[in-house]
Amino acid sequence: MSAKFGPAGNSDSFSAKYKSSSDAPVFLKEMGLDCYEYQCGRGVKVSDKSASAIRSKAEETGITLSLHAPYFISLSSVEPEKRDNSINYIIQSCDAASRIGADRIVIHSGSCSKMTRQEALELAKDTLTRARKQAVEQGYEKIHFCPETMGKTNQLGNLTEVLELCKLDETFIPCIDFGHLNARTFGSIKSAGDYEKMLDEIENTLGADRLKIFHSHFSKIMYTNPGGEKKHLTFEDQEYGPEYEPLMELIAKKNLSPVFICESAGTQAEDALKMKKSYISFK
Repeated sequence: MSAKFGPAGNSDSFSAKYKSSSDAPVFLKEMGLDCYEYQCGRGVKVSDKSASAIRSKAEETGITLSLHAPYFISLSSVEPEKRDNSINYIIQSCDAASRIGADRIVIHSGSCSKMTRQEALELAKDTLTRARKQAVEQGYEKIHFCPETMGKTNQLGNLTEVLELCKLDETFIPCIDFGHLNARTFGSIKSAGDYEKMLDEIENTLGADRLKIFHSHFSKIMYTNPGGEKKHLTFEDQEYGPEYEPLMELIAKKNLSPVFICESAGTQAEDALKMKKSYISFK
């Protein structure tokens, strides 16, 4: 198995040529990419017709699919109603994922608002446990939940917190957003050694099997101190990191096969291809 590379949603180059996301697998296959993350960030609105078209094109082209659950999910909200709503959004995401043929959904962790980080984490654990129970009861046991590391300092979701959430269930796979982690630590990812520490933490917490297949988002992200993430950039940017090459070398050297979803602003397909070519050069 090898690492897989693809974009989050549709790049500007795709949108200039095609109208429907169901054409994304064909476009990505032609580019030489491997996967696609369908975006439901603003709500799960996938008709059966669209789902069926995406599924069949992905199967024809061998493109692996994942789905990004709504951004407004908050596992750690102090309001019980918001946490219950978040479970509903996760179930809706499972339903859409199963209809398009995806087996991973990416889930935002939530914020800490006026709580301690530990209190927020305990609420998130409870919400995610209940969501998983409902998902299994409704027949979505094959869908992997991928809690995501977050980019703003006031959000729940540093690496350690996301790994804690993944310990709840052995089917959970961490979504490691290296751009987010770099933004929330004001540019701390500088070297292969910095990446290696993170990969070691994943392995030490969740084991080698889950390290091998982790999910990842990658982009350069502008940040502010003390807030963290401000906006997504492209690989053309020279001011903000992180750089992908040291990570690609490590992934190749360690023989890992994660899914890398590029979230560059508008050039996500092209930048995903740069990552793939870099990875192949180290194989």
